[in-house]
Amino acid sequence: MENFLNWTAWIVEPPKAYGVFHILYTLIGFTFSWILAGKLKNIDEKKNKILLFSVGMYLLLSEIYKQLFFYYVIGHKTPQLWIMPFQLCSIPMYFCLMIPFMKNEKLKNSMYYFMSTFNLMGGFIAFFEPSGIFNSHLTIMIHSLLWHMILVFLGFYLVRSKRTPSNFYEFTLAVKTFMVLTLIAFSLNILLSKATNGGINMFFIGPPISPLIVFHDIAEKFGWYVNAPIYIFAVCLGAFIFYYFFHYIDEKHKIIDSTKNKLKKGV
Repeated sequence: MENFLNWTAWIVEPPKAYGVFHILYTLIGFTFSWILAGKLKNIDEKKNKILLFSVGMYLLLSEIYKQLFFYYVIGHKTPQLWIMPFQLCSIPMYFCLMIPFMKNEKLKNSMYYFMSTFNLMGGFIAFFEPSGIFNSHLTIMIHSLLWHMILVFLGFYLVRSKRTPSNFYEFTLAVKTFMVLTLIAFSLNILLSKATNGGINMFFIGPPISPLIVFHDIAEKFGWYVNAPIYIFAVCLGAFIFYYFFHYIDEKHKIIDSTKNKLKKGV
């Protein structure tokens, strides 16, 4: 295993942000994800569970590779707890594996709503600020590129298959899910602070200084406890914008379809 991982530690020059590769990959990936989501939007519940579980298994296996890579190659057989998979964009791995076996419809829908708003937003942001996905290790960069594009595909699929919030109350379920996950992330940051020499920062919520643009400056100047509520509000606002945009588009389509049906009946 160690030999294999070291063999895959290929070093490359990361693509430039907004260079040809970045722009083409983003445009082609988003377009393909939207079209594929449209092709799959009417599959039955059994196939939906198979799709989600398959995506979850891919994410899990690729994450296992990443964790082993960081343990053997980056850490030289030293655990890299700071890279543990509990960031905002890691959550679909758990949800996609859990949803096919869940009986509680409200909890299951909350997961759908979260992935179709917060995680879709996370996928978009990763490609518009790509410093977190472009890496000098080729396989890790491929992992990040595919992972975040899958988030975009999942979001599009859930939106197009009507598994996204249809009203503000349903959106609040996604927010509540985010708040619970944020609490867990913050608890991990506190519990594992000594073991990681303060290097762990799940959800970038603190206490360590956030590496994210803008929020890094706020945390450095005013402290993480000032940055944290601002960051939480900003993430929720961003997710709301995604919810509102697709909800607005859906309502427009309903009006257009209703008008077409009335005209047909009139004829």
